[in-house]
Amino acid sequence: MPGVELFGAEERKEVNDVLESGMLFRYNHDHLRNGHWKAREFEAELAKFNQVKYAHTCSSGSTAVATAMACCGIGVGDEVIVPPFTYIATIEGALLAGAVPVFAEIDESLCLSPEGIRKVLTPHTKAIVLVHMCGSMGKIEEILQICAEHNLILVEDTAQALGASYKGKMAGTFGKMGCFSFDFFKIITCGEGGAVITNDEQLYDYAHQYADHGHDHIGDNRGMEGHPIIGFNYRIGEMNAAIGVAQLRKIDYIMAQQRKHKKAMKECLAQYPEISFRYTPDESGDSATFLDFFLPDEATARSLVKAFQEAGVPQLTGVQYWYDNNYHYIKNWEHFRNMQTVAKLYVETITPPQDYKTLFLPQTDNLMSRLISLVVKVAWTEEQLSDLTQKMNTALEKVFSKTLV
Repeated sequence: MPGVELFGAEERKEVNDVLESGMLFRYNHDHLRNGHWKAREFEAELAKFNQVKYAHTCSSGSTAVATAMACCGIGVGDEVIVPPFTYIATIEGALLAGAVPVFAEIDESLCLSPEGIRKVLTPHTKAIVLVHMCGSMGKIEEILQICAEHNLILVEDTAQALGASYKGKMAGTFGKMGCFSFDFFKIITCGEGGAVITNDEQLYDYAHQYADHGHDHIGDNRGMEGHPIIGFNYRIGEMNAAIGVAQLRKIDYIMAQQRKHKKAMKECLAQYPEISFRYTPDESGDSATFLDFFLPDEATARSLVKAFQEAGVPQLTGVQYWYDNNYHYIKNWEHFRNMQTVAKLYVETITPPQDYKTLFLPQTDNLMSRLISLVVKVAWTEEQLSDLTQKMNTALEKVFSKTLV
């Protein structure tokens, strides 16, 4: 992912501001800060970038998802429709809220299928968590229509898609709340960090309170602040936020580089008629973090992954065969499927609408078995990009013996 590729003087300057004041805590102690409020600054710039009224930073993308669910009133016994292809934090957020995850099929967008959502709706469905996987959005108009028809809450998990948009509207701004991750491997990074965004003032108030033990943050005496609600500690620290400030100011450059490099990689793959690409609702709004494509069958996909390895492609970019990945596809979540927990979860006390141990989603499984994703990097030189496409062609020619288009 690109953010970590671009560490430099800008990040060091923002961090040094915090170190010089010695105030690592994001709240209160105004007189010690020398005017530096990095979390506030990061939130203001993040809200502006996403064209929303409010942003609140958290300690991680995972706590951002948990915060959004809590603020939207998702809790014990509520069924939440989730994708089987996502980082497992999406599911953990539902479980820890006492909600019941219900898995729907994905489609060629790599996001929840509108048809798949409709098939798993029940009278107990309260929300849909739409994960914009691998940098691009799902079929947002159709999913919003389902939410309107059934009075459902839409939460967007935009961890991998900062900067993505649909018809000019930013990912994360279509539902009640949007969630972001700024961990070490994301588009921009704080080392660890996350955020929620919203246009709803009440939800924003809930978010900054819930993520800090319910504090209302009124006044400059932390011991005397009110506690309107019960919360937990999901705070970001000033050091992490400082890195985020510097990183977010590079986002336009990151987007431009990713899109340029992805275009060159895609042109290389497009020579081969056996390859098809993921469905992207708005190509101009793709954040271009991954190049995602499908092979005709699982055997061909595995052959190409092996050929990429032999040609040295992984030394230049990440090659993801998600079908075997332990943390992004439900097939391999043995700990979840068997409910291996240290403390009993609500879902273990009921009979959920799906048997997680035997759950099989044929459309998703077919897509996942044929899917390969290549990580798009920002800092490639022209020579490195040329080297990459040459190595890709070496592997592709080895697997496909047919004449090129």
